[in-house]
Order: sequence, then structure tokens, then C-alpha cells
Amino acid sequence: MSLQEQTNDIASRAGQCSRLRSSWIWFVLLGALIMAAGFVALGATVAATLASIFVFGILLLVGGIFEIVNALFARSWGGFFLHLLSGVLHLIVGELLIEHPTVAAEGLTILLAVAFLVGGILRMIFALTESFPGRGWVMINGFVTFLLGVMIWRQWPESSLWVIGLLIGIDLIFSGWSWVALGLIVKAQTPAAWHLEPKAQAPTPAAMA
Repeated sequence: MSLQEQTNDIASRAGQCSRLRSSWIWFVLLGALIMAAGFVALGATVAATLASIFVFGILLLVGGIFEIVNALFARSWGGFFLHLLSGVLHLIVGELLIEHPTVAAEGLTILLAVAFLVGGILRMIFALTESFPGRGWVMINGFVTFLLGVMIWRQWPESSLWVIGLLIGIDLIFSGWSWVALGLIVKAQTPAAWHLEPKAQAPTPAAMA
């Protein structure tokens, strides 16, 4: 890369960083809103659970409609019946989720409990049978995940009313905090750090002769 190309590349990156830094407040505001939604979800786990099931059902309905329309417009394609069947199944499942959110939450919660139980057991087995740095933390992680699965399982079906909402709230809080941290990191960057001097090109053998 020539000296001029390096200079243009550095100037372009500096301009991008400058525009990013000027928008840091929007990252922070977005993160704060997402965190606020997470705390609201933690304060109303039942409502958050039912709302998430309803939204998931709506998404399945919309996806099923688009898949059916796409299959009808491409009838000559070999995967017509497969896409048509998939779209119909999405419609049926989406309709069931919307009409019976409590039953759907119970089914999803028991699947979540099984996933935690199996995942925790596999982590503990891996930590016991393999030697690697940090195996103790993997063992602790697996044990905590297993206990969480047992807790959800033993409190099922009552746990189906709050588990999904609780996990959504926690996820929103951590996601929002990541946006806030990104905005603060971008704000802390000084413009002087972006204007780097281009590296001098190494002399070619012809120039050294």
C-alpha cells in the first residue's frame, strides 16, 4: 500500500470514528431504555412471559404467511410442498401460541428446564474428564446451571409464569448495559488518537542500490 493510500485510509477511519463519537449519547440513551425495559420485565415477570409468548406467536404467523406466499409464487420449484408445509405449520403453531399463551409458556418452560439440566450435566462431565485451564469455573458453571434446571423443574408448572419473563428481563438489562458501555467507551476516545501517522514504506532493493 502506498503512502497516499495509507493516508486516505487513516483519514477515512478517523472520519468514521468522529461520527461515531458524536453519536455516543444515542448509544447511552438506547442502552438506558433497554435496561429500563429489563427492570420493568423483572417487576412484572408474568406479564413479560405472556407478552413474549404473544410476540413470538405473531412472528410465527407473519413468517408462515410470507413462506406460504413465497411457495405459491415459486410453484415450479422442487421445494414447493416443503415450504408450503413449513408455512402452514408456522401458522398453526403461531395461532396456538396466541390463543393459549399459558399452555405455551408451560411447554417452553419445561423445555428450558431440560436444557439447563442436560447442559449442566454435560459441563460437569467435561470438567471432570478433561484437564484444561479454568476447569473449576466450568464445573461451577455446570453445577449452577444444573441447580437452576432442578429449581425450574420442581416448581413447574407454577414456574412457567415467571421463568421466561425473568430471563428476558435479565437479558435486557445486560444488553442495555452493553450499549451504555459502548457509548461511554466511544465518548472517552480522543480525536488525537485517530490521526495516526502513516507508516513509512520500507526501502526497496532498487532504492538501496
